[in-house]
Amino acid sequence: MSTSSEPTTTTIPSRHGAAVVLPANLHARPAGQLARAAATFTSAIRLEYGDRTVNPTGVLAVMGLGATLGTTVTVRAEGPDAEQAVTALAQILATAE
Repeated sequence: MSTSSEPTTTTIPSRHGAAVVLPANLHARPAGQLARAAATFTSAIRLEYGDRTVNPTGVLAVMGLGATLGTTVTVRAEGPDAEQAVTALAQILATAE
């Protein structure tokens, strides 16, 4: 049994999410922007659409979601920069043309 008087700290991963209604179909250009942006973060990031969930670092995976104009895509991230990752990817989705 330890008698250390030092406090024990537990790191709880940061979790964030955002739902975005697409202003356009999720095609190659915004998929590429998402993949490039997602690759810059250390957090685990996921895109959800319908019953599908993908890692947004792959352009083909993002395009494979088949998300279309007016539908909702959810961005979720867990990790040290999760809030920034969700904000950046949600912004790309919200301004897709």
